[in-house]
Amino acid sequence: MRELRSSSFWRAVLAEFLGSLLYALLGLGASLRWAPGPPSVLGAALAFGLAQATLVQVLGPVSGGHVNPAITLAFLVASQLSLARALGYLLAQVLGNLAGAGVLYGLTPAPIRGTLGLSALHPGVGLGQGMVVELLLTAQFVLCVLASFDDRHDGRPGSAALPIGFSLALGHLFGVR
Repeated sequence: MRELRSSSFWRAVLAEFLGSLLYALLGLGASLRWAPGPPSVLGAALAFGLAQATLVQVLGPVSGGHVNPAITLAFLVASQLSLARALGYLLAQVLGNLAGAGVLYGLTPAPIRGTLGLSALHPGVGLGQGMVVELLLTAQFVLCVLASFDDRHDGRPGSAALPIGFSLALGHLFGVR
C-alpha cells in the first residue's frame, strides 16, 4: 500500500484518465458523419491508431500509455504491473472514456451526434462470431503492445508508439469491415 502514497502513482493514474479521455474524444469524434454518405472506416481506424500512438509516445514515460483496459490487464497478468496500479488504471480508464464521450456529446450538434460512433455487428454476423473476432483482434493488439515494450528490444520505449498505433488501426480496419 506504500504505492498509493506516492505521487508517481497518482500522476500515472491521472495520465491514464486524461489519455483515455483524449482517446475517446478523438477516436469517436473521427467516427462521426459530418457529411452525407457512408462513414469513413479508414478515417476512423487511422484516428484511433494515431491517437493511440500519440498517447503511448506522450504518456509512456508517465504511465506506460495503456489507455485500454485490455492492455492494463495484460500487463497485470504478465507481472509488469502491481494490482493496486492496475485497479487505479482501470478506474481511470473507464472514467476517462466516459468523460471523453461526454465532452464529445456536449460539443456535437444533435443531428451529427447519431450513435456517437457506436458500432454494431453486421446483420449477417452472429454474436458468437463477433465475440471471436473481437477476442482475436484484442489478442493481436495485446501481443503487439507486450512485444513492443519488451526489454529485450533495444531499450527505446519511444519506438513502441508506431507499431502499437498501426496494430490498433489494423484491428479497426479488419473488425469494422
